[in-house]
Amino acid sequence: MDLRAELLKSIWYAFTALDVEKSGKVSKSQLKVLSHNLYTVLCIPHDPVALEEHFRDDDDGPVSSQGYMPYLNKYILDKVEEGAFVKEDFDELCWTLTAKKNYKPDRNGNSVVSHKDAFKLWCLFNFLSEDKYPLVMVPDEVEYLLKKICTAMNVELNSCELEDYLSQEPQGQGGLTVWQFLDMVNSGRFLRGIEQEAISMAVEEVYQEVIEDGYLWKKGQLRRNWSERWFTLKPSVLSYYMSEERKEKKGSIALDKHCCVEVLPDRDGKRCMFCVKTSSRTYEMSASDTRQRQEWTLAIQTAIRLQAEGKKSLHKDLKQKRREQREQREQRKAAKEEEMQRLKQLQEEKEKKLQELELLKEAQRQAEILLQEEEQRRRQQHEEMQRTLEIQLQEAEQARASMQAEMVLKEAEAERQRKRILELEDMQESLQEALQQEVKARQDEEAVRYAQARLLAEEEEKLKQLMKLKEEQEEYIIKTQREKQVLKLEMENKNKCLEEAQKQLEEVRVNRQRVDQDVMAAQRKLRQASTNVKHWNVQMNRLMHPIGPGDKRTNSSGVFTGYPPLLSQRDSSLK
Repeated sequence: MDLRAELLKSIWYAFTALDVEKSGKVSKSQLKVLSHNLYTVLCIPHDPVALEEHFRDDDDGPVSSQGYMPYLNKYILDKVEEGAFVKEDFDELCWTLTAKKNYKPDRNGNSVVSHKDAFKLWCLFNFLSEDKYPLVMVPDEVEYLLKKICTAMNVELNSCELEDYLSQEPQGQGGLTVWQFLDMVNSGRFLRGIEQEAISMAVEEVYQEVIEDGYLWKKGQLRRNWSERWFTLKPSVLSYYMSEERKEKKGSIALDKHCCVEVLPDRDGKRCMFCVKTSSRTYEMSASDTRQRQEWTLAIQTAIRLQAEGKKSLHKDLKQKRREQREQREQRKAAKEEEMQRLKQLQEEKEKKLQELELLKEAQRQAEILLQEEEQRRRQQHEEMQRTLEIQLQEAEQARASMQAEMVLKEAEAERQRKRILELEDMQESLQEALQQEVKARQDEEAVRYAQARLLAEEEEKLKQLMKLKEEQEEYIIKTQREKQVLKLEMENKNKCLEEAQKQLEEVRVNRQRVDQDVMAAQRKLRQASTNVKHWNVQMNRLMHPIGPGDKRTNSSGVFTGYPPLLSQRDSSLK
């Protein structure tokens, strides 16, 4: 499978994701956006003129995949250069478009694999899927991939359970689609009891093994220092970058039949070392552990061997061998079935002739035997049916009796609940009446306080007038010492006014005492109403406690405060 076929698989998913109506056609505006994004991720110079000229048409309708393929081949795929772009970015673009429409993980967050791991499984699916559209993975490849993941976790795959699942799952084109495969993995049926982190590490390990990339420590040629680099293995070259984003390429190692790989002893504080020797230079590298070193050395040696044999890569070669084995197995199976069918036909013909001879000789005897067997079979069926009906009748009687007992219990429980509800309703009415009485008492108290305040204001006004009259009297006394005879009449008048004012002041004091008595009576009523409310609240809480148990809380004075929110708010507002 060459690079063009790999790219076409991912582009096919992106195209079908844009086909909202599933008609096999996509609007031209969406194809323009898709083409522009493909130009970007494949690092191809944009050619908007060619894009406009290709889609310039009197027909503004959508374009089918066959109509888009000439432009895709001529202006995009023919210009792609291997190694000039990041394959993972290209796959991620196509995955983003198709996953948004088709991938439906668990909404409660109970999916076995994360979104990132689903992307990697999608890439592995594309690599192992058949070169036919729509893309499917045959059951053998599904089992192969699941075994690789389980092996990475040191877990054994249950092949029998997988066969049962595949036999029940509807398969189109002889295999599973990628969405059926992801649903199968997310169901947790084959990865039961394994943590998501372990599954993610296993998927990452298989992904790096198939894609052939990962982190290694490399020793520099000039400075002789060690730097961590992201290595990517291709059939003819081993490239290394600053990081896994592969934005800054640091160098590459050309692989040919003259190259070799050797394991080195630990030194310079580095362990799990190996080197790649070319005709011009030796590259020293260090892996994180022995297993990773073994995988890298084996992968590089295999790439060198396949390069010498003119093949592409180890996993592609293995995939091709598995496909050839399946084809040979199917051919052998078809030949065996054809031979069995021919033998079966001969056997049937032979048996048919023997049956004809037997029928001619013993037709009467067979007829009698068949009649007896039929009568016996009918009698047995009748007896079995009668026994079955009796068993069903007994089960129905038992079920009816259990249902009746359960109904009696339910009715008794419902009656207790109704009584409790009625008691609660009566208690609520009593509480409401007590609350109304308390509110009325508070209103009376406010009215009395207002009247008391008004009387106090009048008393103060009278006192002011009295003081003013006294001052005027003193002034008049000084003046009347010289004009006593002349102003005697006026003095008598003033004394009368003073007496009247004193009488009014006495009346005001009497009224004030009366108002004070009214206030004290209103306060007694208020205290009585508060006592009633607290009493009914305690009774209410006792009745409600069996239905909805809650924490018992008391305030600093020891009064129970675990009331419902509405009653507590009313009580606090009245206090």
